[in-house]
Amino acid sequence: MSPLERANRSGEQKLEASAAIFAALGDPMRMRLVGRLSSDGPMSIARLTAGSGVTRQAVTKHLQVLEDSGLVRGIRDGRERIWELQPEGLEQAKQDLERISRRWDEALGRLKAFVEK
Repeated sequence: MSPLERANRSGEQKLEASAAIFAALGDPMRMRLVGRLSSDGPMSIARLTAGSGVTRQAVTKHLQVLEDSGLVRGIRDGRERIWELQPEGLEQAKQDLERISRRWDEALGRLKAFVEK
């Protein structure tokens, strides 16, 4: 495989990872969980569930989706799992959004230049 093919494949894999992140964040409950883990740090399922009005099983399913996308990680601590945010995934998604934003800005700039001619 040539270096260009490797770079293209790597770029596609990053986009697929970001797509999984955006899909995972498309649910309000998962967004709340990421927000809590971001602001309050690692915590158990009991703490994440407390006061949410959502069952532990439902929160666990949401956390599994987030874990599958690479946004959180569950670490076994005795009988419990402690959940923590994995910010690298968010950083990659942010970079993808910035790249898309730049492309839109460039396209709008070209359109403006065309219209003004």
